[in-house]
Amino acid sequence: MRRLALLLAAWAFAACGGDTGSAGPAPPVDTVVTPPPADTAHTPTVTIDVTPATATVVPGGTRAFVAVVRGSDGASVSLPVVWSAAGGSIAPDGTFTADSVPGTFAIVATSGGAADTAMVTISAPAAPPQPGSGAECSAPRAEWVWCDDFDRDRLGAYFEYRSDGGSFVRVNGVGRGGSFGMRARFAPRQVSAGALHLAVGKTPQAYFRPADAGTANYRELYWRFYLRHQPGWVGGGGDKLTRAFSFASSTSWAQAMIAHVWSGGSTHRNYLVIDPASGTDPPGKLLTTTYNDFARLRWLGRVVGVTPIFDAAHVGKWYCIETHVRLNDPGQANGVFELWIDGRQEARKTGMNWVGSFTGYGLNSVYLENYWNAGSPAVQERYFDNFVVSTQRIGC
Repeated sequence: MRRLALLLAAWAFAACGGDTGSAGPAPPVDTVVTPPPADTAHTPTVTIDVTPATATVVPGGTRAFVAVVRGSDGASVSLPVVWSAAGGSIAPDGTFTADSVPGTFAIVATSGGAADTAMVTISAPAAPPQPGSGAECSAPRAEWVWCDDFDRDRLGAYFEYRSDGGSFVRVNGVGRGGSFGMRARFAPRQVSAGALHLAVGKTPQAYFRPADAGTANYRELYWRFYLRHQPGWVGGGGDKLTRAFSFASSTSWAQAMIAHVWSGGSTHRNYLVIDPASGTDPPGKLLTTTYNDFARLRWLGRVVGVTPIFDAAHVGKWYCIETHVRLNDPGQANGVFELWIDGRQEARKTGMNWVGSFTGYGLNSVYLENYWNAGSPAVQERYFDNFVVSTQRIGC
């Protein structure tokens, strides 16, 4: 009995936690904390990257920005992109046009809840030199690929110079301010009155001798020249005036694209017209096999200018003609073709598929031409001066 009593006492002591005065603390209990639900409405499912991350333009200049949207797996996806910009305006295709105020400003692209920012610096352009002073080409800007004010004889730097029997020659006194310039003289019914053919960047043949280092694959170029027709000039613009090409073959003069700037035939003969053409199919296969292979060109739609610079009321004065071409990025229709006269935009075409995914050669030739399809109706002259090719807007 005593043994049983001792066992019962021990059991009672243990049940009371060894303390007859109070109950012990309850043993700890494992708990599971459930996190709050993710805010999926505000979590982007894509990323977006804008290139270039930084850029510099002059007031009134343009710069193309490209936004690539990628899914969670890193593959690009097709989603609409919304652009916004300070310091200027930006088109739906990402082309930024700078205002006149220098400074550094943000370019923002958004898509699917994601955003990325690039910075653009607007820098004041250099003060223009005095007309005919020769200073423009003596101190060219860093972005200029070529400059010829004709005050010094640079005709040997063109891969072709055609005088057509003395019709197109460098002459003192016919340029701006009485400087040297190029004079084109047409006789009655004369069709061709000479040309300057400039090559730049990477070319497919040694014959297309570049005036620069010959290594760049230019996807974007501006070119500018001054043009004057003698008082009393008649017959309109005389058809061909200037063009940019992409020569693309090592065995022929096939062209991947042509950016024509010419007068508008019988309907718009007093106006300049931009008339772009592609030498590739839309995916980018080269179709042309010869020079000016018009039958195989893919014509992209002409735009007529607004100022009749070739009519009787406008001839006799100098005009600043500037053109801009930006080839499309591979697989995209974001090419550009623009024309300004005296700094005023006359014609613009965007959303262009210039060359599909063709990247073998870029813009590599610019022409100044005097070619009248039906022949000049009279003896008459026109003049060229201050020819510049650049990777950025040049201005007048």
